[in-house]
Amino acid sequence: MNTIAALTDSIIKGYRIQRGDDLSIFLEAPLEELQKGAGALQRHFCGNHVDFCTIINGRSGRCGEDCKYCAQAACHHTGCDEYGFLPKEEIIANAKANQDAGANRFAIVTSGRALTGADFEKALDAYRTMKQILHIDLCASHGLLTPEQLHRLHETGVTSYHHNIETSRRFFPHICTTHTYDDRIRTIKAAQKEGLCVCSGGIIGMGETWEDRLDMAISLAELGIQSIPINALMPIPGTPLEHRIQLDSRDILRTIAFFRFINPEANIRLAAGRKLLPENGATALLSGASASITGNMLTTSGSTIVEDMAMLKRLGLSNQDLGENSMCGPR
Repeated sequence: MNTIAALTDSIIKGYRIQRGDDLSIFLEAPLEELQKGAGALQRHFCGNHVDFCTIINGRSGRCGEDCKYCAQAACHHTGCDEYGFLPKEEIIANAKANQDAGANRFAIVTSGRALTGADFEKALDAYRTMKQILHIDLCASHGLLTPEQLHRLHETGVTSYHHNIETSRRFFPHICTTHTYDDRIRTIKAAQKEGLCVCSGGIIGMGETWEDRLDMAISLAELGIQSIPINALMPIPGTPLEHRIQLDSRDILRTIAFFRFINPEANIRLAAGRKLLPENGATALLSGASASITGNMLTTSGSTIVEDMAMLKRLGLSNQDLGENSMCGPR
């Protein structure tokens, strides 16, 4: 395929990009041309639907892992909030407020290598209660869980599990040494085997190459990931990456666009770093991105649901519920 237009047409007709294909077109094509093709793929596979998810930092700080980008690693000195698992009532109130504001799904996210013991039981209790009294879809992000833990989560009503691969296999050891890329892959495959939809993406701007970003996109396609959050690094003082230069918005938009080409049927999800994009991500939602985290991130602020709903209306898009687990296949 020697043009973006030809590649776009082929993907709509069923062609899928494979590892080993020449991907140079994604780095050489004019950004506007790439965005036009990504927008066409987005409209074909996702229509005008945008999936909004919200998160709560259910347990913060004191993490024993050494991920270089993370404010919550105990080995970094960032001054982030540190607290144990939140009371169930606080979590449920937050979920209800997000549901009432129009969010499609809600996730509890916790710091640490894995959520275990009493805190894991508290999470299960919170999910069970939310499933009984709310109608928002439930997601979870609790680290390197075992198959048994994933099964217990699923039984409570959780439909989706979030676990990023973060970057390419090649670059992963440069950002984390306390667990491996394969540890993350095992967790993802265990969640898929359990029947959970998996949300997995990564962070760009950590010092990786363009080839690393392309490799990450291919790896996610090979895993069959259905929701792919793309985070642009927001360098946090006290972390080893605090002096990284923030990404140019055009580089972020190019990344989002080629992720759509490589994962045409997935929800490409705006995450951290949206504020670096034109109109807080509006351009991206017309050129490849079909989903977004809304509200605050774990340790950085985000857009409010009200602001994002107004943006959708302005763009002629909708987050009308497509049914349970609509993340898994936008159509």
